[in-house]
Amino acid sequence: QVQLVESGGGLVQAGGSLRLSCIASGTIFSINAMSWYRQAPGKQREFVARIFSDGSTLYADSVKGRFTISRDNAKNTVYLQMNSLKPDDTAVYYCKTISRAMPYWGRGTQVTVSS
Repeated sequence: QVQLVESGGGLVQAGGSLRLSCIASGTIFSINAMSWYRQAPGKQREFVARIFSDGSTLYADSVKGRFTISRDNAKNTVYLQMNSLKPDDTAVYYCKTISRAMPYWGRGTQVTVSS
């Protein structure tokens, strides 16, 4: 059974930084693409960033230049470094992967950016 556990969320002032972590188990982590999504109150869940097994990355336009996704295959962990945070970044952040054609989500970690 694939499990994803996020951590690192919290309350930060605008302009500050946070680093989120997502630890995966039950899957061959090194071959999986790993993604971060977020969902703000009253809004649909949206894509934030993705990192592929070869280390290549994709970002939503809204976070390009501010957020960096990375992975440590030895630790089965994917990170999201978030800099220059804005109040609009306030959301629950979710980790996602696909294993054997099935999507798996973590429970999320809350990020709140105060103005």
